[in-house]
Amino acid sequence: MSSLPESTQSIFDTMAQFFREDGWKFLPMEGKPILQMGFSGENGSWMCYAQAQEDKQRFLFYSVMESKVPENKRLAVAEYLTRANYGLILGNFEMDFSDGEVRYKTSIDVEGGQLTPWMIRTMVYTNVLMMDRYLPGIMSVIYGGVSPADAVAQAEQS
Repeated sequence: MSSLPESTQSIFDTMAQFFREDGWKFLPMEGKPILQMGFSGENGSWMCYAQAQEDKQRFLFYSVMESKVPENKRLAVAEYLTRANYGLILGNFEMDFSDGEVRYKTSIDVEGGQLTPWMIRTMVYTNVLMMDRYLPGIMSVIYGGVSPADAVAQAEQS
């Protein structure tokens, strides 16, 4: 893999610059190329993580749901997330079956190119808008007894 030219800004510096200039409040995670920040949408609040993978020349952004999915609801939520993922162009939902963590991930590989603030903006705002759009459906499957198919149909009508 070729190394970046010295004049090229690192992925970490580019993402930190974007969040500063866009008015986000964030904290760097000690010893890791990750920025942590909160986000509040129309349907809830959650933590977000921006990660630079310099060696692979990738930028990743995660929205992590605040509560974990109870074990007895994980299959239904997995079905909901699978239905929600079908047709999504940028990013996808993921669930850790071992602890019930749900997150939305967007990422971009910029090998051979240069990460720009506009690329970061697209990844970040697509991410938080998708989490905000589908979060009520996740909650309705967990707590409201709504079927995964009906919950996705409701989310996609809005």
